[in-house]
Amino acid sequence: MYKFLEETVAGHMTRAVTTVPRALTVRALGDMFERDDFNAYPVEEDGQVIGIVTKFDLLKCFAFTPSQMVPRYGELMDRTVADVMTPEFIYVRTDTKLTRVLQLMVEHRIRSIPVIDSEHRLAGIIAREDVVRALASCARN
Repeated sequence: MYKFLEETVAGHMTRAVTTVPRALTVRALGDMFERDDFNAYPVEEDGQVIGIVTKFDLLKCFAFTPSQMVPRYGELMDRTVADVMTPEFIYVRTDTKLTRVLQLMVEHRIRSIPVIDSEHRLAGIIAREDVVRALASCARN
């Protein structure tokens, strides 16, 4: 189990990541969430990650509020990822320890974290499932 203390993101992240552009519609985003069964997509523009959009972000735009008691479904579906994404997001590097990733996921209740390189380009993504697999693997050894 002590092996887990030394594990880094590089050995457990998913390197082939599906991203979305900021101009993608909420309708198309919903279709992607259903098709891929992902919880989040990094938002890329000109090769750089500019935000993250999650299933929660998608659902939040349909929530009833005092100013929007009856959401206009059609109009909301035509909004873009840029309208609903989280532009200030938590990210990690490939050399980040999995213990830190675990701490971030628990503290912020997030399911996946983009992995960014030194040029702010996407290197991969690390998900809860990846951390759970690493814990299980380290416990067996």
